[in-house]
Amino acid sequence: MKPNVRYWLAIALLWIVSTSKAQYVYDYKRTGDIYFEAKDYYSAAQYYNKALGTFKIKPGQILPYTVELRGKESGKLKDYEAVIYRLAESYRNYYDYGNAEKYYEQVVGFNNSALFPLARFWYGVSLRANGNYSAALEQFTRFKQEYTKIDDFSTRTNLEIACCEFAIAESNRMPAYTISKLSGDINAGGANYAPAMLAKDLLLYTSSRPDSSELEKEKKSKKANPYINNLFIARGKGADFHNSQAVNIPEAKGMDQGVATVSPDGNTLYLTRWTAKNGVKAAAIYTSTRKAGGWDEPKPMGPNVNVEGYSAMQPFVTADGKYLLFASNRPGGMGKNDLWYCPLDKGLVGPAKNMGTNINTRDEEQAPFYDSEKKALIFSTDGRIGLGGLDFFVVEGDFSKWEAPRNLGIPLNSPKDDVYYSPVDNEHPLSGGYISSDRESVCCLEVFAIKKISKTINGLVLDCENDMPLTGAKITLLDTILQRVLQQVVLDETGRYHFEVEPLKHYKIMAEKENYFSKAIYANTDGLTKVDSLMNPNTCLKHFEIGKPIILKDIYYDFDKATLRSQSLIVLDTVVSIMLDNPNLIIEMSAHTDSKGKDAYNMKLSQKRAQSCVDYLISRGISADRMIAKGYGETRPIAPNEMPNGKDNPDGRQLNRRTEFKVLRVTQLN
Repeated sequence: MKPNVRYWLAIALLWIVSTSKAQYVYDYKRTGDIYFEAKDYYSAAQYYNKALGTFKIKPGQILPYTVELRGKESGKLKDYEAVIYRLAESYRNYYDYGNAEKYYEQVVGFNNSALFPLARFWYGVSLRANGNYSAALEQFTRFKQEYTKIDDFSTRTNLEIACCEFAIAESNRMPAYTISKLSGDINAGGANYAPAMLAKDLLLYTSSRPDSSELEKEKKSKKANPYINNLFIARGKGADFHNSQAVNIPEAKGMDQGVATVSPDGNTLYLTRWTAKNGVKAAAIYTSTRKAGGWDEPKPMGPNVNVEGYSAMQPFVTADGKYLLFASNRPGGMGKNDLWYCPLDKGLVGPAKNMGTNINTRDEEQAPFYDSEKKALIFSTDGRIGLGGLDFFVVEGDFSKWEAPRNLGIPLNSPKDDVYYSPVDNEHPLSGGYISSDRESVCCLEVFAIKKISKTINGLVLDCENDMPLTGAKITLLDTILQRVLQQVVLDETGRYHFEVEPLKHYKIMAEKENYFSKAIYANTDGLTKVDSLMNPNTCLKHFEIGKPIILKDIYYDFDKATLRSQSLIVLDTVVSIMLDNPNLIIEMSAHTDSKGKDAYNMKLSQKRAQSCVDYLISRGISADRMIAKGYGETRPIAPNEMPNGKDNPDGRQLNRRTEFKVLRVTQLN
């Protein structure tokens, strides 16, 4: 969870020993240092700014320096450089990257890597956070060339360079979502984050806004801090919510609480409670049971979730009630906060399991959301290639195996922190919802509404015999990687289908109807990066009857032989497609001759020709168990071999020299 900047202007000056009070009034640098060491970066920045006005340093005194003097400055010159650097650090540490960039640029200009070895790295971070990826890429590249240590910064630099390159490429892609900041009173004051829809028009979220009683305390005591995080609800829809009210749940003295999820039955609230000291947060997950008019006193969850001395936060319960997901820095993880899960069984919580290296990195993973039906996990991380800060990623799979995470791109992600995805409803979990981001704020997370831009594949399915729309056909959209059904429709009288899809993916569309040969359509959606819809070519399904032969035209053999000619293979490939698209069919491949020649010879020749067809199908991957080769010789003519006057009938003989297949039966697939 991103630390909240709670209106540091309201925080009083640290008490200084009375004998030194007068000196600190005028020694702005030293006062700034005191605030800086106490991690009160806002106040530190105010005093460092004042300190800059006390220096009488001319530009020629600081630029340029000879190499021999670098790192050996003393007196006012050294203090001046230190103030500029700490001012940049102060702005960065309370997320004012605009001002941080300005002062890091000056520090980098000092060319003083001896005193400020990380200045160029943080200058790159500030540029990247401000969306200036090209300039950031230049600074990270130079830092990589100049920085000789092997540590976390050198490792992180490689990731930052990759992120800048990704962001530059991403800027040329069509966004998949629209985004707008919530209006009404949700984003009023302090930080507002971790939204979750409780009902059709009821939004649960966490906010650090004060109430009137806390403001009165703050007026009476400079030590009081009215900006305590708590849970709130608001009513509305879309991007407009009003009438925010605190949730009726007991508060814990000296603790913040929020970032909550509700069990599928609505009777158990899982929430985070935490304290922060010197910028270090200690958090644990609690549960509360619904009672008349509110919730009872939250109780900490057991050691399967909360480990003494470590933090657990950001709980999420899956819609099927089978798993509790959360973020924690507990032992056994990959780095900072990892994603973990516990099985749930009738309220009992099983042992926590790490979600593994396909998801977790050595950096931050936070705020999990899992769609049990679509089998998709959305979470935020700053440990993978993205736009910077915490980015949203989606990964498909279940709790036994995960695919590779995919960055959700702009505008869900920004150069700053983007975290806490929640859908509008459980029926369409990935089509729209709410997120938290500080993209429009110096200090704090705010709540935004997102809506997926519809990308569709469209098509028309016809009956091959009459070119009429094939009403009642079942059309299924499948993921070709996971071999999983994504959507399914039954055609109406128009014969048209349309599916919402993702750009840059490969799909399989199956068209099926009873007593028709099913057909697979393969489509990739690379074109959807530039347009909103793709039209598949019209598809027709061919009707069949059990036991009724279907003539394969243009099947030719060498004269008086069973050898298939090359042009025949093109026709047989259509049978291959039918057999692949219809794995439940058992067929007979048959060959026929005209009446020339002896009966036994024609029977033998036709059997060899039928077997040649079956052998070819086997060579293309069709199981021999699904086919029978049958030669009928001249026993089943479909046209006269001779004219009524006894003369030869070449056209009739041509029709009789044919190859057919027929469906013998349709099996049940396991």
